[in-house]
Amino acid sequence: MNVKGNIVDILNKRIFKGEVCLENGQISAIREVNHEVENYILPGFVDAHIHIESSMVVPSEFAKIAVLHGTVATVSDPHEIANVLGVQGVDFMIENGKKVPLKFNFGAPSCVPATSFESAGAVINADDIKLMMENPDINYLAEMMNYPGVLFDDEEVLQKIEHAKNNNKPIDGHAPGLRGDDVTKYIAAGISTDHECFTYEEALEKLQKGMKILIREGSAAKNFEALIDLLPEHYKNMMFCSDDKHPDDLLIGHINQLCERAVAKGMDVFKVLQVACVNPVNHYNLEVGLLQKGDAADFIVVDNLEKFKVLETYIDGELVAKNGKSFVTAVSFEVLNNFNTDIKKVEDFMLASSSKKIRVIEALDGELVTNQIEATPLIIDGNLVSNTATDILKMTVVNRYQNTNPSIAFIKNFGIKNGVIASSVGHDSHNIIAIGTSDELICSAVNLLIQHKGGICALNDTTEKIVALPVAGIMSDQPAEIIGNAYAELDAMAKDMGSTLSAPFMTLSFMALLVIPSLKLSDQGLFDGDSFNFISLDVA
Repeated sequence: MNVKGNIVDILNKRIFKGEVCLENGQISAIREVNHEVENYILPGFVDAHIHIESSMVVPSEFAKIAVLHGTVATVSDPHEIANVLGVQGVDFMIENGKKVPLKFNFGAPSCVPATSFESAGAVINADDIKLMMENPDINYLAEMMNYPGVLFDDEEVLQKIEHAKNNNKPIDGHAPGLRGDDVTKYIAAGISTDHECFTYEEALEKLQKGMKILIREGSAAKNFEALIDLLPEHYKNMMFCSDDKHPDDLLIGHINQLCERAVAKGMDVFKVLQVACVNPVNHYNLEVGLLQKGDAADFIVVDNLEKFKVLETYIDGELVAKNGKSFVTAVSFEVLNNFNTDIKKVEDFMLASSSKKIRVIEALDGELVTNQIEATPLIIDGNLVSNTATDILKMTVVNRYQNTNPSIAFIKNFGIKNGVIASSVGHDSHNIIAIGTSDELICSAVNLLIQHKGGICALNDTTEKIVALPVAGIMSDQPAEIIGNAYAELDAMAKDMGSTLSAPFMTLSFMALLVIPSLKLSDQGLFDGDSFNFISLDVA
């Protein structure tokens, strides 16, 4: 079989008319041939860091959609499901991913639980990591979020890193805002990448010190604009990633969108494509073809090198998508979960107080970081309640693995005027998280998720919408198209209730992520990500 077009040879920075010859899943030859075909043939896109779980569908369903956008491989950290189900969850992702053509490359989650300041469903210790690193299905040590553990020479953390080194597998980083001597020590430990940079200066320092920088553009965290101007000079050491991509966004596009945006800024297409296609393959030693003779036949056909509209996607020589139709078929799988908490009462979400000032989480649109601000609370009958006039709303995190009292805090910038949004996707431990305008609505939303053993929902006085997520309480057992559309309806409802955030549910899911400063809420209490300790809601 031969595929004709304008062949984009990224490695040699040339484009020529020719044909790619396929034989037994490999490229047997690439020939210069004169023809009238105007399409372009190039290596497939690789997402260099993504949590498949955030798409709310299992890997096999993710693959169905991703191939439509020219994605042939991912570097995937399964720590979301690992925090719920441990090594069993990682095995589930690997085995489900093997049933479809897309090349999933899973890492061993390094931080399960992410911290000791929250309740997770499982633990993956250094001994577990040792075994996982010896597994050929595990490609790397996934993001080392516990950067304080690296900086303070935590023995367990250093053991995990050593197991990766002993097996010659890359170690991913996660160090938002880390600068100076701290980042130097972090890199010296053997950590080679970071996807958490949110300023040009931070990324530049890390590049200069030898790190590979991933430009992240997900559903909540959007760092493309802040970092893209580094690409022309540092393209050899950069990659594109999503980190977290919700299902409605995945239906629209993937890494192809970032290529389009970069080229629109006037950047050299060869440099952009090296970032999107080549660098992840080389850095992570992926078994993914780069459109060279003898490579696996992993490539795509696009209409032009400006919009990157994907016409065909090939993986191992198999046509897996064409003209907007995916040929990846659904597969059967066992639904696993870990959900064990009882129905709550409205009183559980009341908070007696006489405080004059409280600490408030300030959410930032398009960012995972938050600010810590102070506000005058609204107290009715001795109970701290949501204040829609000042947009200071009550927030709760409820342990879904055992019965404990809900933790309570307050948050600004969600903008809801009447209603509640809630989710059992709450990074990284995936406890239930809810933000709403009344204790009654918050209680109803939490109980709805408990009844379904996981999901995302929106409620107000008249309407109730839920997307059930029975797989570990974070993924659906339904097709991606169904979930993507259902999620879009929920997103619209949240915005109809007043939220001005571009991705309210995605932002919600990160408000319990303690390893990202500054102020977050776990099921155990309000947490200061700068001092890495619990902090009082009341301002002294």
